Amino acid sequence: MSVFKRYELHFFTATILEWKMLLLPDKYKDIIIDSLKFLVKEERVIIHGFVIMSNHIHIIWHCRHPHKRENIQRDFLKFTAQKIKFDLIENHPEVLRHFKVNAKDREYQFWEINPLSIDIWTEAVVKQKLNYIHENPLRAGLVKNPVEYLYSSARYYETGIDDWGVLTPL
Repeated sequence: MSVFKRYELHFFTATILEWKMLLLPDKYKDIIIDSLKFLVKEERVIIHGFVIMSNHIHIIWHCRHPHKRENIQRDFLKFTAQKIKFDLIENHPEVLRHFKVNAKDREYQFWEINPLSIDIWTEAVVKQKLNYIHENPLRAGLVKNPVEYLYSSARYYETGIDDWGVLTPL
């Protein structure tokens, strides 16, 4: 794949604090999608694959120059946490208390600290990571076929249909 000569790909994983099922409601998955749409529209990232599960997310992306990976990741996690927090305050305060932390810089924490972000340098590794993220809903018993899971890029790679308008093929 010529993609590896053009730019560096990253496999990004972020997990909800203590693996809690915060992203179970679709409205919180939609917050993740809206943030991805913003990043693509503002030309900060190119997204090649993703899955949003109930307690974690995986993304294969490229951070576009001059934007730095660590800044994009930080801003993405902070923005999504804030949007989820505001919804919990308004609609589910009983759930919000499960994310209260004793920290100097925040009252609540939704994402685990230090998300995983690794460089992908070969075609074999990108294919392995893409298959891994697409098979997450299958392994979780949510679907019989990965393309059936709505919050994933699996359908895009099977049919060419980008339900979210955020994907660029590898």
